[in-house]
Amino acid sequence: MAASKFKIALVQLFVSANKSENLARASKLISQAAGGGANLVALPECFNSPYGTKYFPEYAEKIPGESTSMLAKAAKDNKVFLVGGSIPEEDGGKLYNTSTVFNPEGELIAKFRKVHLFDIDVPGKIRFQESETLSPGSGLVTFDTPYCKVGLAICYDIRFPELAQIYARRGCKLLLYPGAFNMTTGPAHWELLQRGRALDNQLYVGTISPARDEGASYVAWGHSTLVNPWGEVVAKAGHEEEIVYSDVDLSYVDEVRSSIPTSNQRRADIYNLQDMSKN
Repeated sequence: MAASKFKIALVQLFVSANKSENLARASKLISQAAGGGANLVALPECFNSPYGTKYFPEYAEKIPGESTSMLAKAAKDNKVFLVGGSIPEEDGGKLYNTSTVFNPEGELIAKFRKVHLFDIDVPGKIRFQESETLSPGSGLVTFDTPYCKVGLAICYDIRFPELAQIYARRGCKLLLYPGAFNMTTGPAHWELLQRGRALDNQLYVGTISPARDEGASYVAWGHSTLVNPWGEVVAKAGHEEEIVYSDVDLSYVDEVRSSIPTSNQRRADIYNLQDMSKN
């Protein structure tokens, strides 16, 4: 019988311009998280590279490669499920923003490429165009653990509620979004979007940000967070490097879904959402 609770660790990693230092720091914090009792450990978006279109080509790797080899070893050595945030991936002459997942045996069990590219222009505040260098992914990805099924997406994907709805329909009780919201969108929307996705779909939502680096060309908001199915923030980081621990109570997911049974009350005669992903 599956356990009704497990412990998650959200690793809010400080990311520098030195890839080997980033990998060594991530490996150390993964071990620390496992030592703190975590069954599942998650890293931030772009954990091996500064976040920016000019950096993606320079830091991009094949999968498997240097960064994913470290992740595989860390998962196996620490006997944890490991969500490797994301890295710039090169494949077939194209670049992707890609998240990989490893089981406690160090095996790659899931790979997700960011579906919605971060192309925004907020006048006078921020302009960013991932599509200048990256290509979008074309599928949704879930992975199984002994505890529950988990849905995976990256950062800007959280703004599209359809993905979360599909993951909930697929049986997910936890969604993870490695992300790097900035100093404009972070304070305005970061927590709001997480709580919305959790509340709408009556599941846990975890977001994992890099730590804030005021000297970087792109300054991350930080505040890695876990939200429960009632829409409450149950764990939250500040903006510096730290590990956030929390229990994920699967029986509480069932309780909330039973109390307010929205999944059984949708009007399929009026509207419907079709899952087109082949993954």
